[in-house]
Amino acid sequence: MRNVVPPLMLCVAAVLALAACGPAAPAPSAREAGGQAAPTAPQRTLVLAIRAEPPNIAAKHIVDFSGSLRRPAHLFNATLEFIDERAIPQAYLAEALPQLNTDTWRVFPDGRMETTYKLKPNLTWHDGTPLTAEDFVFAWRVYATPAFGVGTSPPTGLMDEVAAPDPRTVVIRWRALYPDAVSLDRHGQPLPRHILGERFRDLDDPVAFTGLPFWTSEYVGLGPYRMTGWEPGAFITGEAFQGYVFGRPKIDKIELRFISDPQTAVANILAEAVHFATDPILSITEGQVLEQRWAQNQGGTVLYSAAAFRTSLFQLRPEHVEHPALLDVRVRRAVAHGIDRATAVEVLTAGKGFPTDTMTSPREAFYAEIARVIQTYPYDPRRAQQLMEGAGFNKGADGFFVGPDGRPVRFSVASSSGSRNESEVATYADGLKRAGFDATQRIVTAAQINDPQLRALLPGMQVRGGQNEHRRYASAEIPGPENRWFGDNRGGWSNAEYDRLNEAFLNALDRSERVRLIAEMERILTTEVPLIPNYFDVYTTPHVALLRGPVARDGLVDWDNPFMYVHKWEWRS
Repeated sequence: MRNVVPPLMLCVAAVLALAACGPAAPAPSAREAGGQAAPTAPQRTLVLAIRAEPPNIAAKHIVDFSGSLRRPAHLFNATLEFIDERAIPQAYLAEALPQLNTDTWRVFPDGRMETTYKLKPNLTWHDGTPLTAEDFVFAWRVYATPAFGVGTSPPTGLMDEVAAPDPRTVVIRWRALYPDAVSLDRHGQPLPRHILGERFRDLDDPVAFTGLPFWTSEYVGLGPYRMTGWEPGAFITGEAFQGYVFGRPKIDKIELRFISDPQTAVANILAEAVHFATDPILSITEGQVLEQRWAQNQGGTVLYSAAAFRTSLFQLRPEHVEHPALLDVRVRRAVAHGIDRATAVEVLTAGKGFPTDTMTSPREAFYAEIARVIQTYPYDPRRAQQLMEGAGFNKGADGFFVGPDGRPVRFSVASSSGSRNESEVATYADGLKRAGFDATQRIVTAAQINDPQLRALLPGMQVRGGQNEHRRYASAEIPGPENRWFGDNRGGWSNAEYDRLNEAFLNALDRSERVRLIAEMERILTTEVPLIPNYFDVYTTPHVALLRGPVARDGLVDWDNPFMYVHKWEWRS
């Protein structure tokens, strides 16, 4: 969940060699706002490192892919609202957020709702075409198209209609109560009807539509930067957008380099060939290395944001599970007792993160109400053995559990590639082995991370980040061929009572009722154990000293915008 209360209340040679791996920065722009003369000294290009090449740069995607690849979206897009670094919704393209029990947020006796936004005047797309409310209507029609498989999940799935009574008014009509109606963020993205409208009307192949060059090399958005070039496998370039809603960015040009290797990223940062690196490239370890190097010359700052939820999911589809024992809740509880989260926090975050028993952050004000009803699973190999023996499994001569048929309880623990993720899984696999489980490490490569079917059908456990919104584990979020494998309930877990509570939660506006429903959902999750909450990880985002502006994201949920307020970023004089 985004919020409980409705948001109305919201080696020098080595370094140089590695630095040279990136493409040369493009020449800075000679143009200035309003046709004024260019400054006498050319401005440097802001070079940003991102983990991998994204499939597209839209804020809201129509093809599912890893959230870690969405990082650059906020550079090129603007939405009705945005979520700030404190996890509070703020008006963006809209003049103001709708307010409950006013004409801008109306609740009807039959349970329907209506929210109304007035767009700020004189907004334009990157190509100069005026933005109108009809662009939001068009976007809703696109995203709600069943063939794309993204239209059933909230909030889009709860929208009856998006209307444009006039060019600056956007009206969203909801078929049910939805407390997060003004926390849309990326779901409030418009699409340029003047570019995509005709192609969408002639739609006969959804795959062809999603593969249009518009989504990549020909992208047109509303964000602080206009995309100017895309070199596949290397970088994306952009230039400051004169018509940006919050004013022209202070830095003229940007370049996003695709750097997946943390050591390469560190070398480039130390050489000042990269000025800012996004998560999840670097771990705490690399952050500390940079801090030690920079302590000598004040060469930069490392920002740490303890807001990244980490969890382990079980594969619960019988036809795809690696070992049938994982379908037994007693075994899953035993496995939970075999996950050494405290060691993971200490090793992987240097104590800057914190372990958790729930998806809800222990830092939430209402956490005590949840703590009263949940089951907890501290690292306890003895308790794990008791549970396994109760389920009919005993340790063999090698110290690992085997079933009555002599088959060892062997399963994989998967994560995406990268030293940070691989170290995490190695820590868990080590703890599980010490507890008697023959756990092996599986790495999902950077190429495979874009395959949603592969990620949904990983056969054992998978470790992932984010997705600590309770609705993401409802049955409707199970990915499959019917929704083009879109959905975050990757393990295929289904529980009717959880679904009922989730539906009630999505329709509850009262704070106390929402907290009660969260507690009940957490009780079911910790009883049935379709997932194991691990800890809240730390985003590590360093920037060089000559850059001023990046902020830490200390909200209580997993925010995906490392470029917050990028239009204010500037070079130090």
